[in-house]
Amino acid sequence: MLLEMDHITKKYGDFSANRGIDFSLRPGEVHAIVGENGAGKTTLMRILYGMEQPTSGTIRIDGKEVSFSSPLDAMKQGIGMVHQHFMLFPSFTIAENIVIGSEPGKSVRFDRKQASAIVQQLCQQYGMKVDPEAVVGSSAPGVQQRVEILKVLYQGAEVIILDEPTGVLTPIEVQELLSAIKLLTKQGKSFILISHKLNEVLDVADRITVLRDGAVTGTAMKGETDASQLSRMMVGRELKELNRTPAAPGQELLALTDVTLRQKAGKPVLDQVHLHVRAGEIVGIAGISGNGQSELLQVISGLLQPDEGRIMLNGSEITGQSIRSIRDQGLAHIPEDRYVWGANREATVLDTGLMGHQRRLQTRGFMKQKDIRQMVSRWISKFSIKTGSLSTSTQYLSGGNLQKLIVARELEQDTPFLIAAEPTRGVDIGAMETIHSELLKRREQGSGILLVSSELTEIMKLSDRILVMFEGRIAGELRAEEASEEKLGLLMAGGTIG
Repeated sequence: MLLEMDHITKKYGDFSANRGIDFSLRPGEVHAIVGENGAGKTTLMRILYGMEQPTSGTIRIDGKEVSFSSPLDAMKQGIGMVHQHFMLFPSFTIAENIVIGSEPGKSVRFDRKQASAIVQQLCQQYGMKVDPEAVVGSSAPGVQQRVEILKVLYQGAEVIILDEPTGVLTPIEVQELLSAIKLLTKQGKSFILISHKLNEVLDVADRITVLRDGAVTGTAMKGETDASQLSRMMVGRELKELNRTPAAPGQELLALTDVTLRQKAGKPVLDQVHLHVRAGEIVGIAGISGNGQSELLQVISGLLQPDEGRIMLNGSEITGQSIRSIRDQGLAHIPEDRYVWGANREATVLDTGLMGHQRRLQTRGFMKQKDIRQMVSRWISKFSIKTGSLSTSTQYLSGGNLQKLIVARELEQDTPFLIAAEPTRGVDIGAMETIHSELLKRREQGSGILLVSSELTEIMKLSDRILVMFEGRIAGELRAEEASEEKLGLLMAGGTIG
Protein backbone atom coordinates (compact mmCIF):
# COMPACT_ATOMS: atom_id res chain seq x y z
CA MET A 1 0.00 0.00 0.00
CA LEU A 2 1.15 3.53 -0.73
CA LEU A 3 -0.72 5.03 2.24
CA GLU A 4 -2.36 3.50 5.32
CA MET A 5 -4.28 5.21 8.11
CA ASP A 6 -5.01 2.81 10.97
CA HIS A 7 -7.60 3.30 13.73
CA ILE A 8 -7.61 7.11 13.42
CA THR A 9 -9.55 8.78 16.23
CA LYS A 10 -9.92 12.52 16.72
CA LYS A 11 -11.68 13.96 19.77
CA TYR A 12 -12.60 17.53 20.61
CA GLY A 13 -13.48 17.31 24.27
CA ASP A 14 -16.27 14.73 24.52
CA PHE A 15 -17.04 14.92 20.79
CA SER A 16 -15.46 12.34 18.46
CA ALA A 17 -15.07 13.64 14.89
CA ASN A 18 -13.29 10.43 13.81
CA ARG A 19 -13.80 7.07 15.52
CA GLY A 20 -11.26 4.32 14.75
CA ILE A 21 -11.13 4.93 10.99
CA ASP A 22 -9.10 2.60 8.76
CA PHE A 23 -8.25 3.95 5.29
CA SER A 24 -5.72 3.01 2.60
CA LEU A 25 -4.60 4.14 -0.84
CA ARG A 26 -2.80 2.27 -3.62
CA PRO A 27 -0.49 3.79 -6.26
CA GLY A 28 -2.46 5.09 -9.25
CA GLU A 29 -5.79 4.74 -7.41
CA VAL A 30 -8.69 7.13 -6.87
CA HIS A 31 -10.20 6.39 -3.45
CA ALA A 32 -13.31 8.46 -2.74
CA ILE A 33 -14.67 9.33 0.71
CA VAL A 34 -18.36 10.17 0.88
CA GLY A 35 -20.65 11.02 3.76
CA GLU A 36 -22.99 13.65 5.13
CA ASN A 37 -21.84 17.03 6.42
CA GLY A 38 -20.07 16.46 9.72
CA ALA A 39 -19.42 12.77 9.01
CA GLY A 40 -15.68 13.31 9.58
CA LYS A 41 -14.35 13.41 6.01
CA THR A 42 -12.54 16.74 6.13
CA THR A 43 -11.23 16.12 9.66
CA LEU A 44 -9.65 12.86 8.49
CA MET A 45 -7.97 14.63 5.57
CA ARG A 46 -6.81 17.52 7.74
CA ILE A 47 -5.07 14.91 9.89
CA LEU A 48 -3.44 13.35 6.83
CA TYR A 49 -2.31 16.79 5.64
CA GLY A 50 -0.81 17.76 9.01
CA MET A 51 -3.41 20.43 9.81
CA GLU A 52 -4.74 18.42 12.78
CA GLN A 53 -3.16 15.86 15.09
CA PRO A 54 -4.98 12.57 15.74
CA THR A 55 -5.97 11.71 19.28
CA SER A 56 -4.87 8.16 18.49
CA GLY A 57 -3.99 6.02 15.49
CA THR A 58 -1.10 5.75 13.04
CA ILE A 59 -0.23 6.82 9.48
CA ARG A 60 2.16 4.84 7.26
CA ILE A 61 3.70 5.82 3.92
CA ASP A 62 5.17 2.89 1.95
CA GLY A 63 4.97 0.83 5.15
CA LYS A 64 6.91 3.34 7.25
CA GLU A 65 5.14 5.05 10.15
CA VAL A 66 5.11 8.84 9.86
CA SER A 67 3.68 11.77 11.78
CA PHE A 68 2.90 15.25 10.46
CA SER A 69 2.96 18.35 12.63
CA SER A 70 2.22 20.70 9.71
CA PRO A 71 1.24 20.67 6.02
CA LEU A 72 4.93 21.19 5.22
CA ASP A 73 5.67 17.77 6.76
CA ALA A 74 2.96 16.18 4.62
CA MET A 75 4.24 17.87 1.46
CA LYS A 76 7.74 16.54 2.16
CA GLN A 77 6.20 13.05 2.11
CA GLY A 78 4.53 13.72 -1.27
CA ILE A 79 1.03 14.61 -0.05
CA GLY A 80 -0.73 17.66 -1.49
CA MET A 81 -4.21 19.02 -0.81
CA VAL A 82 -6.57 21.11 -2.94
CA HIS A 83 -8.99 22.73 -0.53
CA GLN A 84 -12.71 23.27 -1.08
CA HIS A 85 -12.12 27.03 -1.13
CA PHE A 86 -9.18 27.87 -3.36
CA MET A 87 -6.02 29.04 -1.57
CA LEU A 88 -4.75 31.33 -4.34
CA PHE A 89 -3.64 34.96 -4.57
CA PRO A 90 -6.17 36.64 -6.92
CA SER A 91 -3.84 39.50 -7.94
CA PHE A 92 -0.95 37.16 -8.86
CA THR A 93 -0.50 35.49 -12.23
CA ILE A 94 -1.08 31.77 -12.65
CA ALA A 95 2.67 31.15 -12.87
CA GLU A 96 3.33 33.14 -9.69
CA ASN A 97 0.68 31.17 -7.79
CA ILE A 98 2.05 27.81 -8.92
CA VAL A 99 5.73 28.41 -8.09
CA ILE A 100 5.21 30.42 -4.89
CA GLY A 101 7.39 29.04 -2.10
CA SER A 102 9.87 27.55 -4.58
CA GLU A 103 10.35 30.45 -6.98
CA PRO A 104 12.98 30.14 -9.71
CA GLY A 105 15.69 32.81 -9.83
CA LYS A 106 18.97 33.86 -8.33
CA SER A 107 19.26 35.30 -4.82
CA VAL A 108 16.17 37.46 -4.24
CA ARG A 109 15.47 38.00 -7.93
CA PHE A 110 12.37 36.24 -9.25
CA ASP A 111 12.75 34.87 -12.78
CA ARG A 112 9.27 35.36 -14.32
CA LYS A 113 10.30 33.97 -17.68
CA GLN A 114 11.55 30.75 -16.10
CA ALA A 115 8.38 30.51 -13.96
CA SER A 116 6.23 30.67 -17.10
CA ALA A 117 8.41 28.04 -18.77
CA ILE A 118 8.04 25.75 -15.74
CA VAL A 119 4.25 26.07 -15.85
CA GLN A 120 4.15 25.42 -19.60
CA GLN A 121 6.23 22.27 -19.03
CA LEU A 122 3.85 21.13 -16.27
CA CYS A 123 0.88 21.71 -18.55
CA GLN A 124 2.48 19.63 -21.30
CA GLN A 125 3.50 16.87 -18.91
CA TYR A 126 0.11 16.51 -17.23
CA GLY A 127 -2.23 17.53 -20.03
CA MET A 128 -3.71 20.53 -18.20
CA LYS A 129 -3.90 23.79 -20.15
CA VAL A 130 -3.54 27.19 -18.45
CA ASP A 131 -2.09 30.55 -19.48
CA PRO A 132 0.90 31.20 -17.17
CA GLU A 133 0.60 34.98 -17.61
CA ALA A 134 -3.15 35.22 -16.88
CA VAL A 135 -4.19 36.81 -13.59
CA VAL A 136 -5.84 34.26 -11.27
CA GLY A 137 -8.60 36.64 -10.13
CA SER A 138 -9.76 37.05 -13.73
CA SER A 139 -9.73 33.32 -14.44
CA ALA A 140 -12.77 31.02 -14.41
CA PRO A 141 -13.25 28.62 -11.46
CA GLY A 142 -12.29 25.66 -13.64
CA VAL A 143 -8.96 27.29 -14.49
CA GLN A 144 -8.32 28.10 -10.82
CA GLN A 145 -8.96 24.44 -9.99
CA ARG A 146 -6.31 23.40 -12.51
CA VAL A 147 -3.91 25.95 -11.02
CA GLU A 148 -4.37 24.39 -7.56
CA ILE A 149 -3.65 20.91 -8.93
CA LEU A 150 -0.62 22.09 -10.92
CA LYS A 151 0.66 23.81 -7.78
CA VAL A 152 0.67 20.58 -5.74
CA LEU A 153 2.18 18.69 -8.68
CA TYR A 154 4.97 21.29 -8.84
CA GLN A 155 5.53 20.69 -5.14
CA GLY A 156 6.14 17.00 -5.93
CA ALA A 157 2.87 15.49 -4.71
CA GLU A 158 2.28 11.81 -5.42
CA VAL A 159 -0.93 11.76 -3.34
CA ILE A 160 -3.43 14.54 -4.09
CA ILE A 161 -6.38 15.20 -1.78
CA LEU A 162 -9.34 16.89 -3.51
CA ASP A 163 -11.90 18.33 -1.08
CA GLU A 164 -15.25 18.90 -2.86
CA PRO A 165 -13.43 19.83 -6.08
CA THR A 166 -16.47 20.40 -8.32
CA GLY A 167 -18.61 22.59 -6.06
CA VAL A 168 -18.09 25.76 -8.13
CA LEU A 169 -17.51 24.19 -11.56
CA THR A 170 -19.77 24.12 -14.60
CA PRO A 171 -20.74 20.74 -16.12
CA ILE A 172 -18.09 21.16 -18.83
CA GLU A 173 -15.42 22.04 -16.25
CA VAL A 174 -16.43 19.02 -14.15
CA GLN A 175 -15.88 16.68 -17.08
CA GLU A 176 -12.50 18.33 -17.77
CA LEU A 177 -11.47 17.78 -14.15
CA LEU A 178 -12.57 14.14 -14.11
CA SER A 179 -10.65 13.55 -17.36
CA ALA A 180 -7.56 15.17 -15.83
CA ILE A 181 -7.82 12.91 -12.75
CA LYS A 182 -8.01 9.82 -14.96
CA LEU A 183 -5.00 10.94 -16.99
CA LEU A 184 -2.94 11.69 -13.88
CA THR A 185 -3.68 8.27 -12.34
CA LYS A 186 -2.37 6.65 -15.54
CA GLN A 187 0.85 8.57 -14.88
CA GLY A 188 1.05 7.06 -11.38
CA LYS A 189 -0.51 9.79 -9.25
CA SER A 190 -3.00 8.76 -6.54
CA PHE A 191 -6.09 10.70 -5.47
CA ILE A 192 -8.26 10.93 -2.40
CA LEU A 193 -11.56 12.45 -3.49
CA ILE A 194 -14.03 13.96 -1.01
CA SER A 195 -17.36 14.61 -2.68
CA HIS A 196 -21.13 14.69 -2.18
CA LYS A 197 -21.76 14.11 -5.88
CA LEU A 198 -22.24 10.39 -6.21
CA ASN A 199 -22.47 10.34 -10.01
CA GLU A 200 -18.99 11.89 -10.21
CA VAL A 201 -17.65 9.51 -7.56
CA LEU A 202 -19.02 6.49 -9.41
CA ASP A 203 -17.48 7.77 -12.64
CA VAL A 204 -13.91 8.28 -11.44
CA ALA A 205 -13.31 6.34 -8.18
CA ASP A 206 -11.74 2.88 -7.97
CA ARG A 207 -12.81 2.45 -4.33
CA ILE A 208 -15.41 4.28 -2.26
CA THR A 209 -15.44 4.54 1.54
CA VAL A 210 -18.55 5.82 3.31
CA LEU A 211 -18.40 7.66 6.64
CA ARG A 212 -21.30 8.32 9.01
CA ASP A 213 -21.01 9.96 12.41
CA GLY A 214 -17.22 9.76 12.32
CA ALA A 215 -16.98 6.03 11.54
CA VAL A 216 -16.70 3.86 8.43
CA THR A 217 -20.00 2.25 7.43
CA GLY A 218 -18.59 0.44 4.42
CA THR A 219 -16.14 0.33 1.52
CA ALA A 220 -17.03 -0.76 -2.01
CA MET A 221 -15.07 -1.35 -5.21
CA LYS A 222 -16.03 0.33 -8.46
CA GLY A 223 -18.79 -1.59 -10.18
CA GLU A 224 -19.97 -3.23 -6.95
CA THR A 225 -22.25 -0.42 -5.79
CA ASP A 226 -24.59 2.30 -7.04
CA ALA A 227 -25.90 5.69 -5.94
CA SER A 228 -28.87 4.22 -4.06
CA GLN A 229 -26.73 1.89 -1.96
CA LEU A 230 -24.21 4.65 -1.21
CA SER A 231 -27.04 6.99 -0.20
CA ARG A 232 -28.43 4.44 2.24
CA MET A 233 -24.99 3.92 3.75
CA MET A 234 -24.51 7.70 4.08
CA VAL A 235 -27.82 8.61 5.71
CA GLY A 236 -28.82 5.27 7.27
CA ARG A 237 -32.20 5.16 5.55
CA GLU A 238 -33.96 5.12 2.18
CA LEU A 239 -34.28 8.55 0.59
CA LYS A 240 -37.79 9.72 -0.21
CA GLU A 241 -38.98 10.30 -3.74
CA LEU A 242 -39.44 14.00 -4.49
CA ASN A 243 -43.16 14.68 -4.76
CA ARG A 244 -43.50 17.40 -7.39
CA THR A 245 -47.07 18.23 -8.36
CA PRO A 246 -47.96 20.30 -11.47
CA ALA A 247 -47.59 24.04 -10.94
CA ALA A 248 -50.62 26.32 -10.65
CA PRO A 249 -49.11 29.79 -11.27
CA GLY A 250 -50.96 32.78 -9.89
CA GLN A 251 -50.27 36.50 -9.93
CA GLU A 252 -47.00 37.96 -11.13
CA LEU A 253 -44.61 38.53 -8.21
CA LEU A 254 -41.41 39.54 -9.98
CA ALA A 255 -41.06 41.30 -13.32
CA LEU A 256 -37.94 42.65 -14.99
CA THR A 257 -38.33 44.80 -18.09
CA ASP A 258 -35.31 45.63 -20.27
CA VAL A 259 -32.92 45.60 -17.30
CA THR A 260 -29.40 46.61 -18.34
CA LEU A 261 -26.24 46.82 -16.24
CA ARG A 262 -23.00 48.11 -17.81
CA GLN A 263 -19.40 47.60 -16.84
CA LYS A 264 -17.08 50.59 -16.44
CA ALA A 265 -15.97 50.14 -20.05
CA GLY A 266 -19.58 50.37 -21.18
CA LYS A 267 -20.11 46.74 -22.19
CA PRO A 268 -23.37 45.39 -20.70
CA VAL A 269 -23.13 42.66 -18.08
CA LEU A 270 -26.92 42.46 -18.24
CA ASP A 271 -28.34 43.28 -21.66
CA GLN A 272 -32.05 44.17 -21.72
CA VAL A 273 -33.08 41.28 -19.51
CA HIS A 274 -36.79 40.60 -19.50
CA LEU A 275 -38.27 37.92 -17.22
CA HIS A 276 -41.09 37.27 -14.78
CA VAL A 277 -41.90 34.88 -11.94
CA ARG A 278 -45.43 34.16 -10.77
CA ALA A 279 -46.81 32.94 -7.47
CA GLY A 280 -46.74 29.16 -7.17
CA GLU A 281 -43.93 28.49 -9.64
CA ILE A 282 -40.18 27.91 -9.65
CA VAL A 283 -38.30 29.56 -12.48
CA GLY A 284 -34.79 28.19 -12.93
CA ILE A 285 -31.87 30.05 -14.47
CA ALA A 286 -29.12 27.99 -16.06
CA GLY A 287 -25.89 29.24 -17.55
CA ILE A 288 -22.13 28.93 -17.43
CA SER A 289 -20.65 30.99 -14.60
CA GLY A 290 -19.87 34.56 -15.64
CA ASN A 291 -22.78 35.09 -18.00
CA GLY A 292 -24.65 37.55 -15.79
CA GLN A 293 -26.44 35.32 -13.28
CA SER A 294 -24.65 36.82 -10.25
CA GLU A 295 -25.26 40.39 -11.40
CA LEU A 296 -28.91 39.62 -12.11
CA LEU A 297 -29.47 38.48 -8.53
CA GLN A 298 -27.58 41.47 -7.14
CA VAL A 299 -29.69 43.87 -9.19
CA ILE A 300 -32.95 42.26 -8.01
CA SER A 301 -31.88 42.27 -4.36
CA GLY A 302 -30.54 45.85 -4.40
CA LEU A 303 -26.82 45.06 -4.13
CA LEU A 304 -26.30 46.65 -7.56
CA GLN A 305 -28.28 49.40 -9.30
CA PRO A 306 -29.24 48.87 -12.97
CA ASP A 307 -28.38 51.48 -15.60
CA GLU A 308 -31.66 50.96 -17.42
CA GLY A 309 -34.90 49.05 -17.05
CA ARG A 310 -37.56 48.46 -14.45
CA ILE A 311 -37.98 45.90 -11.65
CA MET A 312 -41.34 45.17 -10.02
CA LEU A 313 -41.77 43.07 -6.88
CA ASN A 314 -45.12 42.09 -5.43
CA GLY A 315 -46.87 44.88 -7.32
CA SER A 316 -44.44 47.70 -6.38
CA GLU A 317 -41.46 49.10 -8.25
CA ILE A 318 -38.17 48.39 -6.46
CA THR A 319 -35.73 49.73 -9.06
CA GLY A 320 -32.93 51.55 -7.28
CA GLN A 321 -34.29 50.92 -3.79
CA SER A 322 -32.19 49.85 -0.79
CA ILE A 323 -31.64 46.24 0.22
CA ARG A 324 -33.69 46.71 3.39
CA SER A 325 -36.59 48.28 1.50
CA ILE A 326 -36.63 45.45 -1.06
CA ARG A 327 -36.59 42.78 1.65
CA ASP A 328 -39.39 44.58 3.48
CA GLN A 329 -41.51 44.35 0.33
CA GLY A 330 -41.38 40.57 0.33
CA LEU A 331 -38.00 39.21 -0.79
CA ALA A 332 -35.89 36.55 0.91
CA HIS A 333 -32.50 35.62 -0.54
CA ILE A 334 -30.36 32.50 -0.24
CA PRO A 335 -27.08 33.96 -1.59
CA GLU A 336 -24.80 32.11 -3.99
CA ASP A 337 -21.72 32.61 -1.78
CA ARG A 338 -22.39 31.78 1.86
CA TYR A 339 -19.18 33.46 3.05
CA VAL A 340 -19.30 36.69 1.02
CA TRP A 341 -23.04 37.42 1.24
CA GLY A 342 -24.59 35.01 3.71
CA ALA A 343 -22.67 35.18 6.97
CA ASN A 344 -20.00 36.84 9.07
CA ARG A 345 -17.32 34.31 9.99
CA GLU A 346 -16.92 35.92 13.43
CA ALA A 347 -20.65 35.79 14.24
CA THR A 348 -22.12 32.98 16.32
CA VAL A 349 -24.56 30.41 15.02
CA LEU A 350 -27.31 32.20 16.96
CA ASP A 351 -26.48 35.62 15.52
CA THR A 352 -26.18 34.25 11.98
CA GLY A 353 -29.64 32.72 12.30
CA LEU A 354 -31.03 35.99 13.62
CA MET A 355 -29.84 38.05 10.63
CA GLY A 356 -32.88 39.42 8.82
CA HIS A 357 -35.24 38.45 11.66
CA GLN A 358 -33.97 40.93 14.24
CA ARG A 359 -36.69 43.57 13.81
CA ARG A 360 -39.60 41.19 14.26
CA LEU A 361 -37.98 39.45 17.24
CA GLN A 362 -37.70 42.43 19.55
CA THR A 363 -39.98 44.37 21.88
CA ARG A 364 -39.24 47.98 22.78
CA GLY A 365 -35.67 47.59 21.61
CA PHE A 366 -34.97 44.37 23.52
CA MET A 367 -34.38 41.10 21.69
CA LYS A 368 -36.63 38.15 22.51
CA GLN A 369 -33.76 35.88 23.46
CA LYS A 370 -35.92 32.85 24.30
CA ASP A 371 -37.81 33.03 20.99
CA ILE A 372 -34.56 33.48 19.05
CA ARG A 373 -32.91 30.47 20.68
CA GLN A 374 -35.98 28.30 20.10
CA MET A 375 -36.15 29.36 16.45
CA VAL A 376 -32.51 28.59 15.64
CA SER A 377 -32.57 25.36 17.67
CA ARG A 378 -35.56 24.22 15.63
CA TRP A 379 -33.61 24.76 12.39
CA ILE A 380 -30.63 22.87 13.77
CA SER A 381 -32.84 19.88 14.43
CA LYS A 382 -34.82 20.07 11.18
CA PHE A 383 -31.78 20.41 8.90
CA SER A 384 -29.40 18.25 11.00
CA ILE A 385 -26.94 21.11 11.40
CA LYS A 386 -23.90 19.87 13.28
CA THR A 387 -22.58 22.50 15.69
CA GLY A 388 -21.13 22.49 19.18
CA SER A 389 -23.61 25.06 20.47
CA LEU A 390 -25.56 28.17 19.53
CA SER A 391 -22.58 30.26 20.65
CA THR A 392 -20.15 28.50 18.27
CA SER A 393 -18.57 30.87 15.74
CA THR A 394 -19.72 30.12 12.18
CA GLN A 395 -16.08 29.93 11.07
CA TYR A 396 -15.95 26.53 12.82
CA LEU A 397 -18.95 25.14 10.92
CA SER A 398 -18.31 23.05 7.84
CA GLY A 399 -19.35 24.73 4.60
CA GLY A 400 -22.34 22.42 4.25
CA ASN A 401 -23.58 23.06 7.78
CA LEU A 402 -23.31 26.84 7.32
CA GLN A 403 -25.21 26.50 4.05
CA LYS A 404 -28.03 24.65 5.81
CA LEU A 405 -28.22 27.36 8.48
CA ILE A 406 -28.51 30.13 5.86
CA VAL A 407 -31.12 28.20 3.86
CA ALA A 408 -33.21 27.65 7.00
CA ARG A 409 -32.91 31.34 7.94
CA GLU A 410 -34.14 32.56 4.54
CA LEU A 411 -36.93 29.98 4.24
CA GLU A 412 -38.19 31.10 7.65
CA GLN A 413 -38.64 34.66 6.33
CA ASP A 414 -41.91 33.37 4.84
CA THR A 415 -41.95 35.99 2.08
CA PRO A 416 -44.02 35.79 -1.12
CA PHE A 417 -40.84 35.76 -3.23
CA LEU A 418 -37.56 33.88 -2.73
CA ILE A 419 -34.25 33.97 -4.57
CA ALA A 420 -32.54 30.59 -4.15
CA ALA A 421 -29.00 30.81 -5.49
CA GLU A 422 -27.00 27.57 -5.33
CA PRO A 423 -29.20 26.42 -2.41
CA THR A 424 -27.57 22.99 -2.05
CA ARG A 425 -23.94 23.95 -2.75
CA GLY A 426 -21.70 21.80 -0.57
CA VAL A 427 -24.47 20.00 1.31
CA ASP A 428 -24.87 16.25 1.66
CA ILE A 429 -27.50 14.14 -0.03
CA GLY A 430 -29.80 14.03 3.00
CA ALA A 431 -29.75 17.82 3.38
CA MET A 432 -30.32 18.20 -0.35
CA GLU A 433 -33.46 16.09 -0.02
CA THR A 434 -34.72 18.34 2.79
CA ILE A 435 -33.91 21.60 0.96
CA HIS A 436 -35.58 20.44 -2.25
CA SER A 437 -38.68 19.39 -0.33
CA GLU A 438 -38.83 22.74 1.47
CA LEU A 439 -38.52 24.68 -1.79
CA LEU A 440 -41.36 22.69 -3.33
CA LYS A 441 -43.43 23.22 -0.19
CA ARG A 442 -42.93 26.99 -0.51
CA ARG A 443 -44.04 26.79 -4.15
CA GLU A 444 -47.17 24.82 -3.22
CA GLN A 445 -47.97 27.44 -0.57
CA GLY A 446 -47.98 30.11 -3.28
CA SER A 447 -44.50 31.61 -3.14
CA GLY A 448 -42.63 32.48 -6.31
CA ILE A 449 -39.04 31.20 -6.48
CA LEU A 450 -36.18 32.24 -8.75
CA LEU A 451 -33.69 29.35 -8.67
CA VAL A 452 -30.12 29.76 -9.87
CA SER A 453 -27.93 26.66 -9.83
CA SER A 454 -24.84 25.37 -11.58
CA GLU A 455 -26.32 21.87 -11.19
CA LEU A 456 -28.45 21.14 -14.25
CA THR A 457 -30.00 18.13 -12.52
CA GLU A 458 -31.21 20.42 -9.73
CA ILE A 459 -32.58 22.99 -12.20
CA MET A 460 -34.44 20.28 -14.13
CA LYS A 461 -35.74 18.55 -11.00
CA LEU A 462 -37.28 21.65 -9.39
CA SER A 463 -38.11 24.17 -12.12
CA ASP A 464 -41.42 24.69 -13.87
CA ARG A 465 -39.77 26.93 -16.45
CA ILE A 466 -36.06 27.20 -17.25
CA LEU A 467 -34.35 30.33 -18.59
CA VAL A 468 -30.80 30.15 -19.97
CA MET A 469 -28.41 33.10 -19.71
CA PHE A 470 -25.64 33.69 -22.22
CA GLU A 471 -23.48 36.83 -22.30
CA GLY A 472 -25.89 38.79 -20.15
CA ARG A 473 -29.03 38.00 -22.11
CA ILE A 474 -31.84 35.46 -21.80
CA ALA A 475 -30.82 33.08 -24.58
CA GLY A 476 -33.87 30.85 -24.38
CA GLU A 477 -36.71 29.47 -22.30
CA LEU A 478 -37.87 25.88 -21.93
CA ARG A 479 -40.76 24.31 -20.07
CA ALA A 480 -39.73 21.63 -17.60
CA GLU A 481 -41.26 18.83 -19.64
CA GLU A 482 -39.30 19.76 -22.80
CA ALA A 483 -35.93 20.46 -21.16
CA SER A 484 -32.93 18.15 -21.45
CA GLU A 485 -29.25 18.51 -20.58
CA GLU A 486 -28.44 18.52 -24.29
CA LYS A 487 -30.84 21.37 -25.10
CA LEU A 488 -29.80 23.40 -22.07
CA GLY A 489 -26.11 22.79 -22.80
CA LEU A 490 -26.57 24.05 -26.36
CA LEU A 491 -28.23 27.25 -25.19
CA MET A 492 -25.59 27.72 -22.47
CA ALA A 493 -22.89 27.62 -25.14
CA GLY A 494 -24.64 30.28 -27.25
CA GLY A 495 -26.36 27.93 -29.69
CA THR A 496 -29.98 27.81 -30.71
CA ILE A 497 -32.65 25.11 -30.66
CA GLY A 498 -34.44 24.51 -33.93
